[in-house]
Amino acid sequence: MPQNYVPIFIFIAIVGVALPVTLLLAKLVRPENPTKTKLMPYECGIDPVDNARGRYTVRFYIVAILFVVFDVETIFLFPWAVKFKAFGLFGLVEMLIFLVILIVGYIWVWKKGALEWV
Repeated sequence: MPQNYVPIFIFIAIVGVALPVTLLLAKLVRPENPTKTKLMPYECGIDPVDNARGRYTVRFYIVAILFVVFDVETIFLFPWAVKFKAFGLFGLVEMLIFLVILIVGYIWVWKKGALEWV
């Protein structure tokens, strides 16, 4: 039984050695000359003028949550596609119902204006 875990332990050992070695090599190779300009926070080429702790609009979070919800729901399509022939007509009808519910939800969110940025 433990011999089944040998490849995992070898992989962990390789990563445990490769990670510090690459970080050390990168530190030795890179130039180290920090200037005031290089240490400034980067904001698309514009000088920072305000506090970075500003408030964001709620719409940003709504769009992010909706993206996660629709993304997670569409992940259910992959296992269904793998077993498509095994499910037959019942699986096809069930997935079509799932997609209709998903599309109706998307249209509802779109009509509510949750995907508008302005």
